[in-house]
Amino acid sequence: MKSFRILAFFGLFGISFPMQAGSGSGDGFCTIKNTAFQPEEILTYKVFYTVAGAFIGAGEATFRSSVERLHNKPVYHIIGEGKTFSFYDGIFKVRDKYETYIDTATFQPYRFVRNVNEGSYKKYELVDFNKTTNAAVTNDGVFKVPECVQDVLSAIYYARNIDFNKYKPGDKITFSLFLDKEVFEMYIRYLGKETVKTKYGKFRAIKFKPLLLKGTIFEGGEKMTVWVSDDKNHVPLRVESPISVGSVKVDMLSYRNLRHDLTSLIEVR
Repeated sequence: MKSFRILAFFGLFGISFPMQAGSGSGDGFCTIKNTAFQPEEILTYKVFYTVAGAFIGAGEATFRSSVERLHNKPVYHIIGEGKTFSFYDGIFKVRDKYETYIDTATFQPYRFVRNVNEGSYKKYELVDFNKTTNAAVTNDGVFKVPECVQDVLSAIYYARNIDFNKYKPGDKITFSLFLDKEVFEMYIRYLGKETVKTKYGKFRAIKFKPLLLKGTIFEGGEKMTVWVSDDKNHVPLRVESPISVGSVKVDMLSYRNLRHDLTSLIEVR
């Protein structure tokens, strides 16, 4: 029931974040500065399901950013939406929307909203992060969280601001993530740089693997591979992962209003 949601959002960039800095870590987790994206940026992705070597387009995910005010402070308001294509709706219809509100100065989230509609399953979740008491106030109660913690959507944009030039292949970068009333301590493993061919084109890319929790769809461990653009934008370009039956692939299809030139693009397909 959660398979497409995990694929389109959590698994899209493979980011599940934990707290303490791992080997080679040099970023200040509480004070990272946004240099990767700007308001009004729009990124669109296509989700493919593969079995027996055939690629089937199952759905689409779009991410939008803007600047607003929350608690009298300027915040990045980021919206991620995922949906299955109409022909796939008969198999399993998905209409999901995720939102995060991130302090523009500290890059810490103040609010997270999850509104999912997946087949017969529906869930609405509102999380307000109280930075004074280090608590996550949710529909289901109040939960203690670390001083520096991300939600699933803010974590993706936090990761885009990591300076990967500080790391060596094999290094772990660890962070904290609050999801479903729990704090998860996980990491991404930096693998280095390489060229990747996507549905959009050919790119110079940064490559890494996230540690995934074992579930009904993903096997857990470091099975998923993620590529982001090797330029100042760090735009996620491709995600690949085996699943219980077949595999999935997610490719960037379009972008608008990037903060920097997409200098990693070698060739448009």
